[in-house]
Amino acid sequence: MIGPDTVLLAFVLFCRIGGCLMLMPGFSSSRIPVQVRLFVAVAITLALAPVLVPVLQKALPDLSPQRQLALLVSETMVGALVGLMGRLFFMALQFMATAAAMFIGFGTMPGAPIEDSEPVPAFATIVTLTATVLFFLTEQHWEVLRALLGSYSALPVTEFIAIEFSLGKLTDALSSAFLLALQVSSPFIVYALIINLTVGIASKLVPQIPVYFISLPFVLAGGLIMLYFTIGETLRLFVTGFMAWLAAG
Repeated sequence: MIGPDTVLLAFVLFCRIGGCLMLMPGFSSSRIPVQVRLFVAVAITLALAPVLVPVLQKALPDLSPQRQLALLVSETMVGALVGLMGRLFFMALQFMATAAAMFIGFGTMPGAPIEDSEPVPAFATIVTLTATVLFFLTEQHWEVLRALLGSYSALPVTEFIAIEFSLGKLTDALSSAFLLALQVSSPFIVYALIINLTVGIASKLVPQIPVYFISLPFVLAGGLIMLYFTIGETLRLFVTGFMAWLAAG
């Protein structure tokens, strides 16, 4: 029989799961209606409740009203921490993809806002949107649910979330995210250094010719050719790195 205590514990589960999905890439997209995201969070909560509610009943035999409020706040913060760490990887990828677009001359052409509410270069939109699609095609959303299940062992509900622990986890995730994003965007960084050095030397040798404006179409063409040959490996490295972080985290 479902009693008030069971409903309360299910809501405690919803706080952590909803907080995670609120920030997790793919699930938190502004293109998904809020009602749909809410129903997904409720559905996942109800699916995991038969497994987790008995665990919470043993860990929380009696809850006072003050303890209930603190528990709801703590669980929401834990879920938001897990979701934010996952989102940092995609934010780092978008940042480096925007930088790569500027390196090859596409940074001045903003595209339509697809994944976020603000427009970013079409180059960055292609990379980040494809990475989000691969996030679901490689079934990493199931790994997110596994991470949520594992979080009840690493961060039990009986303990309030520690600020130092949260900041340490965020720092580690941010470091791993930008290191991975730097690795996948390194060909464009090297390409930009070589091109700028070449154009700078040419402009010094023939100052009468506007080398920069003449070379711009060739720089754009070279960037597109590099994107054609590296986009597959770039996305594979990113998805593999993100999968490794999910498995280890």
